[in-house]
Amino acid sequence: MSTETGPAVDAEPHGHLPVPGPKGLPFLGNLPQFGKDPLAFFERLRGCGDMVRWRFGPNPCVFLADPECIGELLTETERTFDQPALGIAFRTVMGNGVVVARGTDWRRKRSLVQPSVRPKQVRSYAATMAGSAVDLADTWSGGDRIDIKREMAALTQKIAVRTIFGVDTPADAEAMGRAMDVAQQEIGKEFSGIGALLPDWVPTPGRTRIRKAAAVIDAEVGRVVARHRGGDGERPDLLSRLLTAVDATGAHLTDKEIRDETVTLYIGGHETTSSTLVWAWYLLSRNPGARAALAEELDRVLEGGREPEFDDYARLTYTQAVVKETLRLYPTIWLVTGVAKEGARIGGVDMPEGTRVWSSQWATHRDERWFPEPDVFRPERWDAEHADDIAEYAWFPFGGGPRACLGTRFAMVEAVLVLAVLGRRFELDVDPGDVNPVPTLTLQPDREVLATVRAR
Repeated sequence: MSTETGPAVDAEPHGHLPVPGPKGLPFLGNLPQFGKDPLAFFERLRGCGDMVRWRFGPNPCVFLADPECIGELLTETERTFDQPALGIAFRTVMGNGVVVARGTDWRRKRSLVQPSVRPKQVRSYAATMAGSAVDLADTWSGGDRIDIKREMAALTQKIAVRTIFGVDTPADAEAMGRAMDVAQQEIGKEFSGIGALLPDWVPTPGRTRIRKAAAVIDAEVGRVVARHRGGDGERPDLLSRLLTAVDATGAHLTDKEIRDETVTLYIGGHETTSSTLVWAWYLLSRNPGARAALAEELDRVLEGGREPEFDDYARLTYTQAVVKETLRLYPTIWLVTGVAKEGARIGGVDMPEGTRVWSSQWATHRDERWFPEPDVFRPERWDAEHADDIAEYAWFPFGGGPRACLGTRFAMVEAVLVLAVLGRRFELDVDPGDVNPVPTLTLQPDREVLATVRAR
């Protein structure tokens, strides 16, 4: 990718009238095309129009590409759109946490989880984020050869284990990490393949693997929860806050609910941030101008070689822009979907009850109408002079509306502080060759991301 700036593209939206998408097959609909390459398929739908009809198996679907329509979908979720019943692989891992729950159950769980990730709480975790990155930096030396994917996964696992579970035992991160790797792959395979149409009771090798991975996750979370319940005094970690949270009736979360919310927080605090950091290092390595601008800001804001603190987050505006532009090009969460209830409308168009409505961060973030030269990595898009030009919901890596990701602030602060700690000391020269995204539960690199460490 280049950092060169080109002329803006003057393109008119296609309009909101539904148009037909690619022709599908009997029963399977467009599932084979979707399953072969979901990202390319969503880009193809975007090229058809702003509201496109297609079929996921036998199920009627509508794809949205216009930010106004996407905003309606996101803000109307819970009122006129339901969360879809996602595949058994997803439900086996995620349970019925706040990401999956609906209606009254969702409102109750959100009210119990939200206090754990409010700005005040994120501030208290900042020192752990930066300190963990310092620990990693102390193991690197100029000339080292590293796999960035492995290094960032280990780092964000450590941060997650420390902030969510309040422990620092490597076994916790290792066991959870291995199980989550399996879970990510199997969820992606089921979601984009024929498994998405199979009844839950049909046995497959992938479903066997996902059950085994979920059993490991359940055992690890159960062990840590038991340790917390048997402890004395208050603890500052997220799990302890969940254990003490009570709803309007005075009831606590059950053990099953604790498990589901803990896994949700773990994925948000580890899997998504790890992927974002890998893509950020990859993009910075390919764009020396952006890397130099990042280094200049870090040297200026962190004068004297000090480590970043929470209050530095607001000052590290270019570092934030690097993260935002990374999330534009490689959004960790690459699709959103909802199921129309009776009376649902989008863009003035009736959505028949049961219609599944989709949108894709990947496709919208790469639309030249909203982002001139959309394939170019340009953090400057996000500076104060230009950011207001970006249409609302043209960029939505954390979703939006009432079901926006609760961990948005946590993830942004974590990514910025980690980049600040490591980027002040080192540059990472990623080996030549493209790294391609694979849409699993999150958007992951398709291979090892090998790099040479250069001391600054």
